[in-house]
Amino acid sequence: MLAVFAAGVSAGAINTVVGSGSLITFPVLLATGMPPVTAAVSNTLGVIPGSISGAVGYRKELTGQSRRILKMSIGALLGGLAGATLLLALPPTAFEKIVPALVGLALVLVVLQPQITRRVRRRRERAGGPARPDSGPLLFTGLTLAGVYGGYFPAAQGIIYMSLMGALLDETLQRLNAVKNVLVAIVNGVAALFFLFSARFDWTAVALIAAGSALGGQIGAKVGRRLSPAVLRMLIVAVGTAAIVHLLHH
Repeated sequence: MLAVFAAGVSAGAINTVVGSGSLITFPVLLATGMPPVTAAVSNTLGVIPGSISGAVGYRKELTGQSRRILKMSIGALLGGLAGATLLLALPPTAFEKIVPALVGLALVLVVLQPQITRRVRRRRERAGGPARPDSGPLLFTGLTLAGVYGGYFPAAQGIIYMSLMGALLDETLQRLNAVKNVLVAIVNGVAALFFLFSARFDWTAVALIAAGSALGGQIGAKVGRRLSPAVLRMLIVAVGTAAIVHLLHH
């Protein structure tokens, strides 16, 4: 129980700052002996308070972005619902085969995040010009597909959102991070609502991760910017690699 709570705190902080906190909570739930699909559903339910907490912590950066968020939220809702449906519609054996690949993709994104951020910054500097408010159908489609990924398996969805928005919008990364926290909360929220009525989950694990992630979301919003991203990335990669090994031998 202590390990699950601590994982929730870590995930809440990491999700607010970087994304991919589920690469901490998901392996810990697996280590308790929970079946993979039950662990994924319990994790999605548990990290919602952390996503909301992080969004509230970044509320200053959300100023003036309401129209953009409203439009993107529609894609997040549709994608999250589709991903949650796929999780329950596909057999557990499919999940056990697909998730190691998704975790691997998430880890690659975590490792490449500094390079992605640098390329985005250089592209923005070269482009100059005024900010584009929503980047049209290309970004909407990309975010909707990322929502499908997030509804199926939430790890590193925030990094995908940041990569897409950073490449297609002329906006500061801190303001995009604030939008990312809202989108993650929406995807996780709609998936969780779907799971509440149609999936098996562990209430103890959900409560522990929920309490931990809510606390972690505030910690991430307050002090996360001072932590070394390199250390966070190393931790995420180590835990995520352990998760892949565990899943492949499950």
